Formats: sequence, structure tokens, C-alpha cells
Amino acid sequence: MTSFRDDVLRGLRQPQKAIPSKYLYDAEGSRLFDQITTLDTYYPTRTERTILETNVAAIADALRPSPVVVEYGSGSSDKTRILLDALHGEISAYVPIDISGEHLHAAADRLRQRYEGMPVLPVVADYTQSFDLPELPPHDHIVVFFPGSTVGNFEPEEAEAFFHGAAAVAGQSPHGGLLIGADQRKPLDVLLPAYDDPDGITARFNLNLLARINRELAGTFRLEDWAHEARWNETESRIEMHLVSQVAQTAEVAGERFAFAEGETIHTEISTKYGPDSLAELAAGAGWIRRDRWTDARGWFAVERYSLG
Repeated sequence: MTSFRDDVLRGLRQPQKAIPSKYLYDAEGSRLFDQITTLDTYYPTRTERTILETNVAAIADALRPSPVVVEYGSGSSDKTRILLDALHGEISAYVPIDISGEHLHAAADRLRQRYEGMPVLPVVADYTQSFDLPELPPHDHIVVFFPGSTVGNFEPEEAEAFFHGAAAVAGQSPHGGLLIGADQRKPLDVLLPAYDDPDGITARFNLNLLARINRELAGTFRLEDWAHEARWNETESRIEMHLVSQVAQTAEVAGERFAFAEGETIHTEISTKYGPDSLAELAAGAGWIRRDRWTDARGWFAVERYSLG
């Protein structure tokens, strides 16, 4: 498994400098992202929540009986509670997976208090890499839960690898399943403010990556010389987040010096927006068959259920 240091140095050596988006989510980044999800401009969280709340009975029926729910990138597990409330007493175990151990264990403790008797088995891991599930209690099947359209943060080849990895996890039991959120294409006057809010929380979230590099990799970035920017890439059907150098400057990371021209960027995240069938076509390559699709009234977001063929 590559390290934060290795990935940052490799990314900053590229002609288009880039750092994998998973490194945005340290403890402070996770806290800021939780704030972002409450903003009026950030439609994905509340829209997905509405879909889950409106269709929870049908979703719960589709997940029964006795599932182990494995959530990738669980964060605060906020939306998961909708499913846990509907299936309380019927879930064999809840296994949250997250790269931020501090955030993960705090959320797991809260869930244990709320759902007394339900096994909560957190795993600190990068779900894009191979990881081992903990020892599981008796169960009927494993369901991977991946809300938030985080799949859109992957490059196409990474998304393909994700679906193969999820199949390997869910396929450890018969009837393995996947429940996944997928953001949809929509007007730019809705999309862009979701990733560049007027309160500047998303900017702080993006800039926190430089603060983390300074703290953990002996970086010398001057945060005041950088700005957050969100761009729409029509060809790839995605939002791209960048950190833009406001002046010509140099910065050191782990003893290595990097030069940045004024206006040069570090690419930090993508968020792909899907058509009605584009995610199903991508998932099919890993053996997933779409069984259900739930959307909001405007078609802004979809929650899709898959099984292994």
C-alpha cells in the first residue's frame, strides 16, 4: 500500500500536479466535509437522504434477511442510521470502513449506544485497497453500502477497480449485494455552488490538504497564497476541484522542493455526474446486475441496488 508521503510526492512531480482525494479526509477534513453536507448549496446529501427516507421500507425489504452491512467511507454514518432504524434487530453486523481512525471510532461508539446489541465492527482501512473483514457473526449475506456518490470521485479505471473490489467483499457470502448512491447530471447553476459555497467551507476543506502536508510531511505551503476553485469538465461529465497558486512560488514537501507558476494548479478531487444507465454499465463489468433504482422527483440523484449475477 502506498503512503501519504509517496502519493503526494509522486503527484507533485507530474506535469499536472495532483493528489488523491482520499487524503482530503483526515480528522479535520472529515469534520469540514460533515459541515459541507449541511449547506443549502450542497444538494447531494439532503437529496440522497430524502430518497432513503422515502423508500426505506422497500430498500429494507430488498436487504433482508440478516445482512451484514459493510459501509465504505462511513464518516459519521449519518445516512446509515436510516437503514439501521428500519432494520434494527435484523442486521447481523454493521462494519464501517474509513481511513480516518479517530472519526471512525467516535462514530462507532455513538452507534453502539444508539443500537444496543447490534455488533458494530469498525475497520480502519483504505477501501480502495485490499482489506480484511473482521470475524463476522452468523449472517445470510453481505451488502456493501456506498452512499454519497463517492464512486464519482474515482477515475473510470478506479471505478472499475472499486466494483471488482466490492464484488470480492460481498461475494464472500451467497447473494452478495451493493447499495450505492450516484449523483446525476444537472444544470451548472446547481452543480457549481455545491462545490464552491459562498461560506467558504469547501475552500477550507480543500486548503486543509495543504495544512495536512505541512503538518505531516514537513511542508512549507503558505495557505494564503492558494485558492480553491471548482470547474466543470463537460467532456468527462464531472466537477474538478483544484488548488490554484496565486503567485509564482516554491514549497518543500518531505525535503523535496517544488516550483509553482502563478495560476498553476494542484488537482485534488473529481466528482462525476452520471446518466440514468451509465453507472449500471460500469458496474456490469464486475458482474453486478442492477435490481432497483430509486430517485428524487427531479432526478438529481439516484440510489441503486445491485446483486452479483
